[in-house]
Amino acid sequence: MEVGREAQYDVFAEQFLDHARDGFYNAHLDRPACLDLLGDVAGLRVLDAACGPGLYAEELVTRGAAVVGVDISPRMVELSRRRVPGGEFRVHDLAEPLVWLPDASVDRVLFALAVEYVDDRVALLRELRRVLRPDGALVLSRQHPFGNWLRHGGNYFEPRVVEEVWSRGWRVRYWLSPLERTCEELRAAGFLVERLVEPRPSPEAATLDPERFERLSREPTGFLAVRAVPDPR
Repeated sequence: MEVGREAQYDVFAEQFLDHARDGFYNAHLDRPACLDLLGDVAGLRVLDAACGPGLYAEELVTRGAAVVGVDISPRMVELSRRRVPGGEFRVHDLAEPLVWLPDASVDRVLFALAVEYVDDRVALLRELRRVLRPDGALVLSRQHPFGNWLRHGGNYFEPRVVEEVWSRGWRVRYWLSPLERTCEELRAAGFLVERLVEPRPSPEAATLDPERFERLSREPTGFLAVRAVPDPR
């Protein structure tokens, strides 16, 4: 049982950019939460792992960060380069080591909405810890496991791969896993969870889609985000 190493988003990269730029879930739920957990990044070097089309990187550069972005999708990397000319982007499969990044060479790591697509998550998280400075932090977001369980049913505690077609016709394959599994994978990779948040929509989203705003303000059916720090012990 595995997701595999296909660049799934490559076939709809431009469509995803159009969707995520101002989309309710991305622009008003996940991005604000992740950027808040990253904190003040002015003057810091940030690794944007699974950078997608560069929407997070654009905001990080605006806030004064030097961004290094990687993504398995060549089309996503090209979109990032166009969007953020001042960033450094390359095509990279996160199942492989980040061999060009020295130990303790970045101040922050952002890993937004991509952990579900990685088969050996502990190995990747260990690599992210390797390149992170001892006083740095990792911000990771993922689909909310309870929301996944409500949609897919079955045994909440049993990790498994699912395949589905999203509303725009995008076929995706990814891991379902409980919250405790994500926390355990972080621990096994040498991290301590500093904060865990269950984002609610930003206030300005209330006028965009009142029904969705109300639902996501009371139901854990969106995302969750974690700020983890290297375990000094």
